[in-house]
Amino acid sequence: MRRSPSPLARLAAVAAGITLAAAALVAVSAPAQAASLTQVTGFGSNPGNLAMYVYRPDGLPANSPAVVLLHGCSQNASTYFTNSGWRKYADQWQFALIVAQQPSANNSSSCFNWFETGDTARGQGEALSIKQMVDYGRTNYGLDAGRIFVSGLSAGGAMSAVMLATYPDVFAAGSVVAGLPYRCATSSTSAFSCMNPGVDKTPAAWGDLVRNAYPGYAGRRPRVAIWHGTSDFTVRPMNAVESRDQWTNVLGVSQTPTSTTTLPAGTSLEVYGNDAVRLYRISGMGHGTPVDPGTGADQCGTAAAYFLDTICSAYRDAIFFGLGSAAPSPTPTTSPTPAPTCVTASNYAHVVAGRAYQSGGYAYALGSNQNMGLYNTFTSTTLRQTGPSYWVIGC
Repeated sequence: MRRSPSPLARLAAVAAGITLAAAALVAVSAPAQAASLTQVTGFGSNPGNLAMYVYRPDGLPANSPAVVLLHGCSQNASTYFTNSGWRKYADQWQFALIVAQQPSANNSSSCFNWFETGDTARGQGEALSIKQMVDYGRTNYGLDAGRIFVSGLSAGGAMSAVMLATYPDVFAAGSVVAGLPYRCATSSTSAFSCMNPGVDKTPAAWGDLVRNAYPGYAGRRPRVAIWHGTSDFTVRPMNAVESRDQWTNVLGVSQTPTSTTTLPAGTSLEVYGNDAVRLYRISGMGHGTPVDPGTGADQCGTAAAYFLDTICSAYRDAIFFGLGSAAPSPTPTTSPTPAPTCVTASNYAHVVAGRAYQSGGYAYALGSNQNMGLYNTFTSTTLRQTGPSYWVIGC
């Protein structure tokens, strides 16, 4: 026989009902937060067989800017969106995020195919698929065609360079994080030598590769930010220097920085021309996207595999793109770059003096890791110092 509930039980039930009702009232009165990373299908012919995801903050106005994000190998759209820190500034400064995703069917490691000629030419493959994502966003979301940007890590960083080279008429600026110069490689075999130890070309030769990506183009070229850890052994830091040479040549500015600034987390910022190209070197950082978890205005992201706790790159890239305003902070140390220090000596003497190191019978410039040739007293090289403990070949 079922017993009637005790007065205490009835009181508890009433209290629980009041609590649930109050919770429901709060839920109804709270503003909806519907924005999430959402997959978009049917965005174009998609010759590169990529997946498209979009994040549009709540209340995003018409004619808003957008940043295209390109993940690294073994990552996906959700991983990069969640950890890179870009969502914070999309919400804060009201811009959309278009996140491309590489399926394993295209590349077993889910890397963008930055080294395949069919995917890195204007009007073809993965490059065209990414451009179609932008077109879809402009048509369906009313995005501002003059404020489209791109950023990526590693293979995604190399693919960011691809988009800046092949579609300078689409992107206003971009950033290459632990990436490589455009057309450094044209096959999977040459990709590995580009990554490590790197390929040395003249600025003009690098620049010609970009100019040939869209022959006859005479319009405005996108500005470029380059990020690299000095202890990156996956994509050697030499690639940051070669990327710098490529984009300064394309934009018609000197390879000598106009200023050098010291930033947090052992980061140095070299500015070229009238802020046409930026090169960030993070001392001691390995291979990954720089993040800085925290609640500060210039903090962002989540530390994880290939998301390294150093400095928030998304914040500084968003400022560089013109998407927001820098928060007040202590005045950084900025100074005009002095005339470069150049030294010509034998490779043996460079190693002894600490300007280079030797490995496997060859000498490598300290910092840039450029191959100087045989480690002996007969081979001479001219080295130029471009930063603390950082030397490059030539002067």
